[in-house]
Amino acid sequence: MKITSVFEIATLADHLPAADAAMQEGARAHQNALTKPPGSLGRLEELAIFMAGWRANARPEITTAQALVFAGNHGVCAQGVNPYPQEVTAQMVANFEHGGAAINQLCRANGADLRVIALDLDRPTADFTQGPAMTEAETLDAINRGAAAVDPGADVVILGEMGIGNSTIAAALASALFKGTPADWVGPGTGADAAGLARKIAAITTGLALHGAKSPMEILAALGGREQAAICGAVLAARAQRAPVILDGFICTSAAATLYAADPRLLDHCLVGHVSAEPGHRRLLDAIDKRAVLEFDMRLGEGSGAALALGILRSALACHNGMATFAQAGISEA
Repeated sequence: MKITSVFEIATLADHLPAADAAMQEGARAHQNALTKPPGSLGRLEELAIFMAGWRANARPEITTAQALVFAGNHGVCAQGVNPYPQEVTAQMVANFEHGGAAINQLCRANGADLRVIALDLDRPTADFTQGPAMTEAETLDAINRGAAAVDPGADVVILGEMGIGNSTIAAALASALFKGTPADWVGPGTGADAAGLARKIAAITTGLALHGAKSPMEILAALGGREQAAICGAVLAARAQRAPVILDGFICTSAAATLYAADPRLLDHCLVGHVSAEPGHRRLLDAIDKRAVLEFDMRLGEGSGAALALGILRSALACHNGMATFAQAGISEA
């Protein structure tokens, strides 16, 4: 999938696949025939039916789960919004590549193939308090790099990110897209103290005033980063091949929320893996009408909560495909 203009994104929902209602009904009927009271597996049943619709198969399976972690650096760090230097982004990418991060362990435990994509770490985006973070061309390039990273054979795609300063980016995007004050969206991120939180709020307030009212994709360019744009591209590419997406926490969800603001249907194939402990995430989930799979008080990023939720999704399909029906087991129905 290749996007030729950021402005075409708002029209894509009319052309991308939708959930297969017939397969969802087939999956629901199968659930109701299994050896359990109807509905007794709760959200596990909902997840199996969700997968059936998007994979267009009443008995879906996960053969290939892909995890993508996009990494980028941000010019707004010049405003002192993060206690860590931007060199940490590249150092963490190296840690991912050597298998030493939490996401490596969670992907291994839950059966996901991890790929890390570093996006021009030696060339941070511009400081959004001084001007747009990215040009339209830079935004489009990052979107298409994210789209190109999606495995055409993936049955499900897990998305995560790494980037010093990107909790500020997430709060800025959420504030621009869904209103409220910057203080409503800002959280500690990697460990900001009270002074650090004040600098985050000040930077976002300046950025919002500078850039004014814009379309969602213009907001992404003005306030976002390369990893946020790449996440959007990956979400769209996964949709084109009917692969459901599991979003990670606040930063990942805020990136995808720019698509929701362009057209809510663009996130119909997305699950949110967990509710982040970052305070803006629950508010953001309400804004995009999503209910997370897990609530584990996590706020690491990296795709860690999404990878953990993959285990729940696999469990849902194991029950869906492996349980006997009442007829098969010779058990009397009610």
